[in-house]
Amino acid sequence: MDTSAAKRYLPWVVATALFMEQLDSTIVNTAIPSMAASLQVTPLSLKAVVTSYILSLAVSIPISGWMADRYGTRRVFMSAVAIFTLASVMCGLSINSPMLVAARLLQGLGAAMMMPVGRLTIVRTFPKSELLSAMNFVIVPALIGPLLGPTVGGLIVHWLTWRDIFFVNVPVGITAIFLAHRYMPDYRGEAARPLDLIGLVLFGTGVALLSWLLEIFGEHQIDITSAAVLMLIALSLLLAYGWHARDTVYPLLQLALFRVRTFRVSVLGGFITRIGVGGLPFLLPLLYQLGLGLPAWQSGLLMMPSAAAAMGMKLISARVLNRFGYRQVLIVNTVLIGLTISLYSLVQQGTPLYLIVGISLMLGFFNSLQFSSMNSIAYADVTAADSSMASTIASSMQQLSMSFGLATGSLLTGWFLGDVPQSNRLALTSAIHHAFLTLAVVTILSSLTFWSLRKEDGESISKAGSA
Repeated sequence: MDTSAAKRYLPWVVATALFMEQLDSTIVNTAIPSMAASLQVTPLSLKAVVTSYILSLAVSIPISGWMADRYGTRRVFMSAVAIFTLASVMCGLSINSPMLVAARLLQGLGAAMMMPVGRLTIVRTFPKSELLSAMNFVIVPALIGPLLGPTVGGLIVHWLTWRDIFFVNVPVGITAIFLAHRYMPDYRGEAARPLDLIGLVLFGTGVALLSWLLEIFGEHQIDITSAAVLMLIALSLLLAYGWHARDTVYPLLQLALFRVRTFRVSVLGGFITRIGVGGLPFLLPLLYQLGLGLPAWQSGLLMMPSAAAAMGMKLISARVLNRFGYRQVLIVNTVLIGLTISLYSLVQQGTPLYLIVGISLMLGFFNSLQFSSMNSIAYADVTAADSSMASTIASSMQQLSMSFGLATGSLLTGWFLGDVPQSNRLALTSAIHHAFLTLAVVTILSSLTFWSLRKEDGESISKAGSA
């Protein structure tokens, strides 16, 4: 395959699939009431439509690297997009909630292969001197999808039906398959390694239980004692996996990679940062719709300036990293994100819309730089042989941090609201404001994790990437 053609079109292939996945993961929430009415069930009972997708993702991501090494990145990526697209059609054709949940499980399986395998292919195709620009291109859909999801979902449900939400994925999926077949390189592992079945059971069960617990606990559907017991079981399974991985020649996830400082800081520091940022998709619609009394479509529009700012930052992030270096950028930018989150605590009825738009622009600008920096420096000192494992670990941790962030936003709001009914707009707005401030503090404190970086870390990416 022509290398120049692969470099030119591969980011488009991965970005298309990633946008489809990210948009789908948020667009469904808007359609839950319409789904419930159509399927003649309660909206609460359709919580499984969301949790089943997340559980499938959490369990399936760890085997994506092994699949890519054994069967090739192109075949696995194309199969993943095909599975996701077919599952989308099945979701749209579902006649009852069990069928819909089963289709969402299949969708999660496809999504779990798309994200890490696409990222792995990018890492193996581009030299480190070109990795930053490629990552910048691919990360934008990941930022835009969740922001457009509520708006697009609301418009589709308003003008069409909830089933059309899933059918939107069909032309996008077909396009991604065609582009992948033509332009995606087919990388395989240098040596075939067996699948760590024991590790898969321990890690997969632990992560699935933890993700499920966070989802239902965030909705206050479980008592504290049961939650504590389940949390203990989940953590015990994960600790057991850590013990198992130490004595296994070919573990599911090679934890020894955390000895690489830049990889460790990127993954663990990014995990904490994403907890603060991850609560915003839950809190902002609450603030806009319940606190300010705005309709759903207008609430969605207020989240779109972040997407525009994210694309703007993509144009200058390489120069910023070249000028200041990863260490300084990540420390300062993380603090700026926390301060921006805290500004939402000042938004209330009567706040001019242009000020809200300004905060949204700042958040998108800083978030884009943050994710580009964290995602690219993760591979600065990782060898080509370990790139598959690094991609799998990074994707797994990002999935967990997303669940943690959403649950944290929900729990904080409920904690500050107390026994006051949610119909009390002033009390709810105050609770949301306090949740924003708490997430801001968590985000600012997470900047401490980036102090262990050295000034020269990531120069193989930032210096050459902007030359």
